[in-house]
Amino acid sequence: MAAALQIFGIRHHGPGSARRLLEALDALRPSTVLIEGPSDASELLPMLADAAMVPPVALLTYAVDEPARAIFWPLAAYSPEYQAACWAARNGAAARFIDLPASWRLASEAPPSKAADDGAKEPDPARDDLLERDPIGVLAAAGGYQDGESWWRDVIEENSRPGPVFAAIADAMTALREAAPPVHGLEAAREAHMRLEIAKAAKDTEGAVAVVCGAWHVPALQQKASAAADRALLKGAPKQKIAATWAPWTAPRLAFASGYGAGVAAPGWCAHLWDRPRAAIVTSWLAKIAAALRDEGHLVSTASLIEAERLAVGLAALRDRPAPGFEELREAAVACLCFGEALVWDTISRRVLIGADVGYIPDDVPLAPLLEDLQREQKRLRLKPEALERDLAIDLRSESGLDRSTLLHRLVLLDVPWGRLTDAGRSRGTFRERWMLRWEPEFAVQLVENLVHGPTIAQAAAGRLRGAFLQASDLKTLADLVLAALTARLPDAVASGIGRLERRAAQTSDCAELLRALPPVVNTVRYGQARATDAAQMEFLLARILVQGALALPYAARGLDAASASAMRDVVRGADTAVTLAAIGGAERAAWHDALRAIMRDAQATPLLAGAAASLLYEAEAFPPDEATLLLGRALSPGRAVADAAGFFEGFFDGGGARLIHDQGLRNAVDRWMLGLEADVFVEHLPLFRRAFSTLDRMQRRRLLDALFGRAAVGLPGRSLAPDAATIWPRHSRASAHCCRRGWPMTEDRDRRWRLALGGEDEALSQADQRLSGALTALYGEGNADDKKRRGGLGASAPHVARWMSDIRAYFPSPVVQIVQKDAFDRLGLQRMLLEPEFLAAVEADINLVANLIALRNVMPEKTKETARHVIAKVVAALMERLERKTAEVSRVTVHLVQLGRQRQ
Repeated sequence: MAAALQIFGIRHHGPGSARRLLEALDALRPSTVLIEGPSDASELLPMLADAAMVPPVALLTYAVDEPARAIFWPLAAYSPEYQAACWAARNGAAARFIDLPASWRLASEAPPSKAADDGAKEPDPARDDLLERDPIGVLAAAGGYQDGESWWRDVIEENSRPGPVFAAIADAMTALREAAPPVHGLEAAREAHMRLEIAKAAKDTEGAVAVVCGAWHVPALQQKASAAADRALLKGAPKQKIAATWAPWTAPRLAFASGYGAGVAAPGWCAHLWDRPRAAIVTSWLAKIAAALRDEGHLVSTASLIEAERLAVGLAALRDRPAPGFEELREAAVACLCFGEALVWDTISRRVLIGADVGYIPDDVPLAPLLEDLQREQKRLRLKPEALERDLAIDLRSESGLDRSTLLHRLVLLDVPWGRLTDAGRSRGTFRERWMLRWEPEFAVQLVENLVHGPTIAQAAAGRLRGAFLQASDLKTLADLVLAALTARLPDAVASGIGRLERRAAQTSDCAELLRALPPVVNTVRYGQARATDAAQMEFLLARILVQGALALPYAARGLDAASASAMRDVVRGADTAVTLAAIGGAERAAWHDALRAIMRDAQATPLLAGAAASLLYEAEAFPPDEATLLLGRALSPGRAVADAAGFFEGFFDGGGARLIHDQGLRNAVDRWMLGLEADVFVEHLPLFRRAFSTLDRMQRRRLLDALFGRAAVGLPGRSLAPDAATIWPRHSRASAHCCRRGWPMTEDRDRRWRLALGGEDEALSQADQRLSGALTALYGEGNADDKKRRGGLGASAPHVARWMSDIRAYFPSPVVQIVQKDAFDRLGLQRMLLEPEFLAAVEADINLVANLIALRNVMPEKTKETARHVIAKVVAALMERLERKTAEVSRVTVHLVQLGRQRQ
């Protein structure tokens, strides 16, 4: 005799569905519970009832011979499937899955794709996918709801007279499926398999049978279908040996709608609906929002909470809903608790709506391959996962230390930061590393997700690196990845990465890309030595990239604008530092120095780069001090354009102002150039001087002033008279006489200019000059002991910064203000000040400011957006004017040339 059968159509991961399902199961008391899920993993269902099992968890199935092929089925505490399995365990009922076996889905061959009706038309992908994925959401949208759970709660769960809930859902799904194209392929095979399993259970079971499946499938499982036709549809299905287990999951991963996620829009809201009694849902939800806002430093009063609840209830009444849902509560919270600022809500929405819940798997549950491998490594290396931070010092010369470091580096590659390298910069090329260890529960989930890359930590890290190699678009990224592979001791990945690096180096002619790759390649060579790795191939590649970059550098240094020149200077300095660290000699080092000399002597080279090249050669002692003095004298001579001279000065002295203390020739050349500038031009160049001398501390600045003015306490103890003083003095005397004949100021104005240029000793300046110097000191510092940690004196107050910007605009012309403004953004991180309208109104509008505003557009308050629009419109208008002017000039020249050509004909 066939058992009584009842099919319950549920909303996956719906707390309303889970609650109604438990009520229905208590009323039916079935002896068998059939659940939508992979039928070959049914033996794992009883584990869900273990008290030590804490959801969210995921059913993990993977191919035994290739664990990278894996499928996850996430479950939360409010998932009807999870509650059905727990009910069956509590009540002694049998429970099993009835969907297609995971072995079919994981087979290397495709699962059955034979259509249920060969004459069926192809479905509309957009419409069909939406109906199959979230049919209850379709009904909710038709009823004017933003999410299916609010509709389910209002229409079914909160309905005072709901009637036969699951029968009504079956009727609604039947209507939807009649409007949709027939299912085909995998969906048809799934439903055929479930029908066969249901028929088998009904035949073999004495008591009632309950079927828990997605609401979309209810009409197909209720229909009378031929068992022979269903078996024919499944005939020839591929087979694959699989393994299955439970894996911990997290609330954020439940929110993913693709990959291994469950597509739950708001796991935090769903958990709240499940955990709270019906009468307390609204009040407790608003209390949770208030707690989150208070944690972020916002003031939320009890009166505001009362008003928010009243508003939510009023909105629900206006919309003819029995109780406030998610939409009403969100709108009420924004209006009453966030004072109408959606940005404030955005700061807590992820925490409230998604949450940070992490599941836990009991110790007796079989582990996923990667977790099992990690557990073996932890025992072998005696590294116990602990929730508290613990410092770990590693000596790479010992085998155990090297193995520990290798494991931690591999986990970092898998985005499992159990350990954080605290001295990454100092550890390169040494035999010691220091790590800060702290284990977080979500690391287990992140590790399991990497199963697609391999079954062991080493294989998964190598597989992930190979994928990263394919996606890398420049040499530096590739070199960084090769270094990561080397530190993680993944030889196959290293070989693959070096091959990609060589091919990319052979294909590119971009000088900046070549030079940016030098530091990570040098680190790879040096770190390879520390780890006893054969880095001969990398050393050859290093020499090749260096020579190739050196050949391209002189041409890449020509005709650059200010921003490009500054970026290229940083690239050149980084490459030179790498060359020095690697102790490269011979022809390669000579080629690099030849490239720097070519820039230094090229009249077409950008002055900033020419000065930087001269500075690097001077530091490397590639030419004598006398030649450096003559070079600087020519670069800063009165016959050269002031802008070019300023560019050379900045490139030569950036970060190297201390040279002037000890090198009289350089000091005299700078002194003559500074005194030769017109008064207004000198003021325009003050930010340039301050930037160059910002690395000097107060004592160094005093010593430089002593050396300039020949004071008794020169500040250079232990130094004797130069042996060639007799030769130097006549030249200095002639230069001094020349200055006197030109009428250049030699005493008071010279002292004033140097004090303004250096900063830090303003007592001897006039009040007006002190205000000017103070405005620059606020940004560039005055040489205090803590200047290395915090440059400048600008605080976090937007009005304070706005007043400072007003002072800067009063002292300097617009182009200089833009330079100072950019320095403020770079040095002090004032981007967040752009969120304040009073500060935004004070800054000088330029293209860099527009870029910052666009980057901050998503977090900018409404009161600031209007000011930002005016600033952007101003910059766009200026750009359009320049473009129109240039276009007109080009048009005139073109017309003129055409007319000349006609006249000659």
